[in-house]
Amino acid sequence: MLAILVLLAGTPALQAQEHNPYTSPADLARGKQLYGGHCAPCHGPAGEGGRGPNLARTALPRAATEEALFTVIRDGLPGTEMPRGSALDDREIWQVAAFVRGLGQTEAEKLPGSPANGARLFRDKGGCLKCHAVGTEGGGLGPPLTEIGLRRSAAFLRSTLADPAAAAPPDFQMVDLETRDGRRISGILLAEDTFSIQVRDLSERPLSFWKQEISNLKRSRGKTPMPAYRGTFSDAEFEDLVAYLVSLRGAQ
Repeated sequence: MLAILVLLAGTPALQAQEHNPYTSPADLARGKQLYGGHCAPCHGPAGEGGRGPNLARTALPRAATEEALFTVIRDGLPGTEMPRGSALDDREIWQVAAFVRGLGQTEAEKLPGSPANGARLFRDKGGCLKCHAVGTEGGGLGPPLTEIGLRRSAAFLRSTLADPAAAAPPDFQMVDLETRDGRRISGILLAEDTFSIQVRDLSERPLSFWKQEISNLKRSRGKTPMPAYRGTFSDAEFEDLVAYLVSLRGAQ
C-alpha cells in the first residue's frame, strides 16, 4: 500500500483535536507551500496522485475527520510506505491538513453551458456511461464521476475532455499483451510483481497472468482508452458537457 503523506509533527504543543485551528488564508498559503515541498512529489501538485494515492477527494478513507488527518500526517501509516518523520511542527501539520482538505473541494462555477443538455450528451452522443459511473449508473473502466464537480475545475475538465492522455496520472499505464496460446489483451495495468501481472481489459474484466504465459508485452504511458471529445461535439455542446460535469457534486 502507498503512503498518504510523508510528514510528522515535531512538537506536541497543539496535538490532534476535533477542529483545525489553522485555516486562515495565510495558513492555507503556508500549507500549500509545505505540501509542495513534502507531499507533491508522491501525491502530485494538485493531489491527483502518483506514487501516493489521490488526495483530491471529498472524503479520505483514512482521514475522515480533522483529528484523523492530523494524526495520519504526524504518525504516518504503519505497514505502508508512509513512514514517521520529523520535518514539521504541529502548526505546520495543521496548515498542510487544511490545504489537503481543500484539494477535494472546488467552488461551484457559473458557466455558459446547459447542464441539462450536457447530461443528455454525456449519456447518448458521448457514450460516457460505458466507462464512467454517476451514482449507481454506468461502467467501471474509468474513474467514477459522481462528485467530479467538487474535485475538478471547469478549466481542468475542458482540458481533459480535449486531451485525456495529458491528464492521465503518472502511474497510469495501458498495456497490450499476447499470450503464448495466442490471446491478445488490451487494458489498464492494475498491479504487477516479479512473476505475475494483473490488468483490467476494455470490457472491465480483471485478468491475471503469470509472466511465463506472456509472449509479448507492450506498455504505453500517455495513452488512455478515453477519446478526445473536442471534435465530437460542437463548441456549444462541449460547454454543455463541461457544465454538466461541474454540476456533479454528489449528495450535496
